[in-house]
Amino acid sequence: MGYVPYAWQFKDEKLGVPAVRGKQVNCFGMVSRSSQLLFQTSYGNINAGFIVDFFEGFSLTISRMTVVVLDNAKIHVAQKVKERISCWQERGLFLFFLPPYSPHLNLCERVWKEMKARWLKPEEYHSFDMLAYAVTQCLFNVGTELRINFSDYS
Repeated sequence: MGYVPYAWQFKDEKLGVPAVRGKQVNCFGMVSRSSQLLFQTSYGNINAGFIVDFFEGFSLTISRMTVVVLDNAKIHVAQKVKERISCWQERGLFLFFLPPYSPHLNLCERVWKEMKARWLKPEEYHSFDMLAYAVTQCLFNVGTELRINFSDYS
């Protein structure tokens, strides 16, 4: 359920966070080094069709050459996605895939970690509606109230 990196407890005390199966909030996002976040949430699974739809819409909004850095998640390298790459390139959208096992190079991984570890409060996990609202609020506030200072890559 909640993100609990560590906790204190007495020897005779049982401490835990209940895990509950049910509704889920999934996020797909792209973040720039200046903390601008473009995202979309889903209450269902994020699959290759979701990614294709996301990039279809995004590719129609860009006005200059744009490179998006992705990890090698199965949904990012799925056949459905590969079939659309040439069309997106004609529109000025290029996908660059990170080497396998390099989450430290994926800026969005930092956003997800900050959201789970610092931005979401434990009480926001008490109900699905509270969590969905809090996640959406966090994502909308990235770049304004919520910032990550990424280092320059010069």
